[in-house]
Amino acid sequence: MNRRIFGIETEYGITCAPTGGGDFPLSAEEAAHLLFEPLIKAGRSTNVFWRNGGRLYLDVGAHPEYATAECDNVEDLLLQVRAGESLFAEFANLTNQELVQRGISGRIHLFSTNEDAAGNSFGCHENYLLRRNRNFRDVADALVSFFVTRQIVTGAGHVHREGKPRLGYSPRARFMDDPVSAATTNSRPIINTRDEPLADPGEYRRMHVIVGDTNVAESSTAVKVVMTDLILSAVEAGVHIADLALKDPMAVIAQIDYELGSNIEVELTNGKKMSVVEVQRELKRRALAVVDVQDDAPLTLAMLDLWDRALDAVESGDHSGVATELDWAIKERLFTRFMERSNCSLDDPRVARLELAYHDVTAGFRQRLEESGQMIRLTDPTDVQRAKTVPPATTRAHIRGHVIAAAEDAGRQLGVDWIHLRLDDHRAPHVVLSDPFAVADRDADRILELIAEQDTGLASFA
Repeated sequence: MNRRIFGIETEYGITCAPTGGGDFPLSAEEAAHLLFEPLIKAGRSTNVFWRNGGRLYLDVGAHPEYATAECDNVEDLLLQVRAGESLFAEFANLTNQELVQRGISGRIHLFSTNEDAAGNSFGCHENYLLRRNRNFRDVADALVSFFVTRQIVTGAGHVHREGKPRLGYSPRARFMDDPVSAATTNSRPIINTRDEPLADPGEYRRMHVIVGDTNVAESSTAVKVVMTDLILSAVEAGVHIADLALKDPMAVIAQIDYELGSNIEVELTNGKKMSVVEVQRELKRRALAVVDVQDDAPLTLAMLDLWDRALDAVESGDHSGVATELDWAIKERLFTRFMERSNCSLDDPRVARLELAYHDVTAGFRQRLEESGQMIRLTDPTDVQRAKTVPPATTRAHIRGHVIAAAEDAGRQLGVDWIHLRLDDHRAPHVVLSDPFAVADRDADRILELIAEQDTGLASFA
């Protein structure tokens, strides 16, 4: 496939649960600000670029958020996602120690989920860099069918609690308002068209996808990105998929989610009817007809195989073949076994607590599932630990992370965003990283020289 830059932004839910009964001791807003307090006290803010190239910040609605550094392979992306989660889990642990010292009977929990008990939604946004060689609106419209039906593979799974309780594919599905739009707050489009490439605007644009769920299983995250990367590569190669557009995508996205395991028939704009699995199979078939994947990395090929196996599972009704890899299938098995042991149904409060625990990044539940073989893990813990401080080596994140680390170690003030670096030195150049594939930059090297020069001078003075 084409070399591509991609990244994931994850919004976390936060709560401070009482440890001794009674009311919640802190609101979500208070808990979130307390979580970021060490960064603020260190002279930073609630918007921080980390030395691994990623960004941690407090988003609207008291949601701690982590945006991965730019990645050009799914292996690095998985490490970045897991590293961000680990960083927030560490922050939560430190905050809980602070609560004890302050005599507050509460415990901070962070959740990698997509909705809260009040019915509010928060998301997992995917970003993909595209070459500016096609009419984006035409590309986006053609991709809507893919994203709407993708949930039967990549959905996080959830319990519908309105009416008769039932399992669904995607908690995010019912919160979508439009297929394609530039809006970000008043409505939620499947694809956001705001033209903010965070790169050379003459050469690139960024596709911002907000329909996806926050996944817990690493295989679900990996297959989500690999599927999308393949389809985008095919679109860039000129594949024709406009005839697979859905007649009413916003109705279909909710209908698919309605009941886990369903493979409903959907109507296309040309009047043809296909099952959801058939739509996905045809999209993949056409993509592979124009995109060569033979030399792709083993993990990419494994995820393309998982895509097929997921479609087979939905079509056959036998989900056992993906029950340790895909979130919705893992949850289905987990909940079913619990209900059988406990002689209860989906509307039992204990099932709700189990679902919440599945997404609690501060409780270690996922790690127990992985260690017991109930969820496949793709990353190595040692590599994740390293990814918390070391950026991907094959994108401009390498430059950003290296300069951030040098400035922090030297106690220098550095202004940072995705493209720019500004050192507090009149001799320092203003660094503009417009090429997301670059791993070296002369102006960034000059900043490193100035930082090293100061360190050498201080050492000599001492």
